[in-house]
Amino acid sequence: MSTQIVVSPKYFSKYLFLSLTFFLIFSISCQAQQGKTWLQFEGKSGPGKGKHIVLVSGDDEYRSEEGMPMLGKLLAEHYGFTCTVLFPIEPETSNIVPSYQNNIPGLEHLAKADLMIMLTRFRELPDEQTKYFHDFIMAGKPIIGMRTATHAFHYEKNKNSPYAKYDWRNKTAGWEGGFGQKILGETWVAHHGEHAKEGARALIDGPAQLADHPILRGVNDIWAASDVYTVKNLTQDAQVLVYGQPTKGMTPDTPLIWEKSVMPMAWTKDYQVEGGKKGKAFATTMGASVDLQSEDLRRLIVNAVFWGLDMSDQITPDLNVSIVGKYEPTMFGFGTFRKGMKVEDFK
Repeated sequence: MSTQIVVSPKYFSKYLFLSLTFFLIFSISCQAQQGKTWLQFEGKSGPGKGKHIVLVSGDDEYRSEEGMPMLGKLLAEHYGFTCTVLFPIEPETSNIVPSYQNNIPGLEHLAKADLMIMLTRFRELPDEQTKYFHDFIMAGKPIIGMRTATHAFHYEKNKNSPYAKYDWRNKTAGWEGGFGQKILGETWVAHHGEHAKEGARALIDGPAQLADHPILRGVNDIWAASDVYTVKNLTQDAQVLVYGQPTKGMTPDTPLIWEKSVMPMAWTKDYQVEGGKKGKAFATTMGASVDLQSEDLRRLIVNAVFWGLDMSDQITPDLNVSIVGKYEPTMFGFGTFRKGMKVEDFK
């Protein structure tokens, strides 16, 4: 025996009106923030059409506020991914202020994102913002962590936060090393190269079994101005794809420093937290805005996007990784960011 529920046309019309009104207000509110607190590059055609990538900037040294919009434009223009780029915003001025560690508006976009690319450093966000990171991780969605993402979070004030376990120095059982160690495979240790005096050369020719790893297809030569990080506690389940060695100077033609050992510079890792789904991550200790002038570093990141989204069969050695528009990155350093920059300046 079934029960049939009849809704009065009067109440149905009222419900429909309220629903449409709420949707319209929400849409207008989102559009009002587009170009003010976050950017969105809509993918029009290509293999990524229909997939959404969120790129999260927020570090005070490596100019991720410059590199992330460039990557977002590239992925949208060449491959059809819709890319939303988020920034650290100082509420009083609405300026992009990389050293403002407590506000990254727009993280709610992670709720519907298919993949996240992040380069944040020592962030202590409000719990209502960090919750979107947490939900993304619980859903087991793919993550690409660049450079300082190994020490993405740092809890100084709100140590009672449910997300304080993400702190890069965390010692809680099961979350030692915080987000970096648990999700990406390593936390911050030290500079292996001499910072701002030695660059990094990627040693691409690895073990034979990695010769055709989809992330490495077409990747032949990477030199990065940001030095090699020390990697000391990389989890055993990580698969190193690229090792790196310091160079004697800050230009691509400077020789390797053979006296210094090699360090992992890019790897993959599966992750899973208690109660969450299994996901996969790609991490690299490269990624400063000036590093991304390297064509093959951009190729490494683009390949990792396709790999993360289970689209490895579409990775070819000649994927288009050309920069869309003008890209003039600022040299990394504390306090060297462009002052007074607004989100719309990166359109």
